[in-house]
Amino acid sequence: MTMLDAVGVVVADMAATLQFYRMVGLEIPDSQDKDAHVEVELRGGMRLMFDTEELLTSINPDWSAGDGPGRISLAFLCDGPDDVDHAHHQVVDAGYASVKAPFDAFWGQRYATVLDPDGNSVDLFAPAE
Repeated sequence: MTMLDAVGVVVADMAATLQFYRMVGLEIPDSQDKDAHVEVELRGGMRLMFDTEELLTSINPDWSAGDGPGRISLAFLCDGPDDVDHAHHQVVDAGYASVKAPFDAFWGQRYATVLDPDGNSVDLFAPAE
């Protein structure tokens, strides 16, 4: 049986990317800011991997970043509605773009969407109380 084990994100600037994902709640040591490959184990055992564009071109010289922003979309389950608001405000206050400010969605969640440094959509959500 095959199961999804990891999700990879290609990044232009590892330090900026890791700083952003720390703000949405991932625990990543600062010592990894200069690494070309970083892995973070998520709750449930899944891994989120970050690879620099330079690493990918060193492995596959034919690879290219493509045109336009956004290569993936990620969704982070927060501990509660207040945590959605906190993460969103922290990211926006640091200068990253908000696509959708926190709102109470009709499907019963507190929800917000921001963009990471590479233009990837990052959803922040929690069950509404």
